Amino acid sequence: MTTLILPDHLSSTVAAVPTTPQAPSILNDAYVKAEDRVLDPTKIPDTVLARLPQPTGWRLLILPYRGKSKIGSVYVPDEYVAAQSLATVVAYVLVVGPDAYSDKAKYPNGPWCKKGDWVTIGRYAGARFRIDGGEVRIINEDEVIATIADPDDIKHV
Repeated sequence: MTTLILPDHLSSTVAAVPTTPQAPSILNDAYVKAEDRVLDPTKIPDTVLARLPQPTGWRLLILPYRGKSKIGSVYVPDEYVAAQSLATVVAYVLVVGPDAYSDKAKYPNGPWCKKGDWVTIGRYAGARFRIDGGEVRIINEDEVIATIADPDDIKHV
C-alpha cells in the first residue's frame, strides 16, 4: 500500500478516499496519460488548419509547445503548463506565408524552416491568438532562431 503525505494545510481540505477494492482503478482511470497530452501535430485535421489565422507575406503560423503534463512521477498543474506555453521558445510550424523566405539576397541558402518543422523562437515573439484549445502565434520569418529535431531537447527555464 502506498502512503500519500500531504502538508497540513492541504490534508484538512481533502476528503478521505474510500478504501474499497474498486477505488484504485476508479482513480487511475481519471488520469490522462502524459503521452496523450503532448502535441502530436499529425492529429491536426486540414479543416482545422483552414480555420486558423493564415499568415500573409513573410510570416509563419506556429503552435507553441506546451510540454508534458507529467515530469517523472509528478503531474504538472494545468496552470503551470499554460504559463510554460506562453513563455516557451519552442514551436511547431503550421503554415508558412506565401512570401516567406523568398528574398534570395536575405536567404541565399534557402528557407530557414518549412511547414512541419520544430523551431526555436524568442521567448515572447510574435502576435498571439487565442483559439479553442490553446493559442497560436504569427511570427516574422526572421524570428526563427533554429530548427530542432525534438521539442523535449530544449529545457524550459
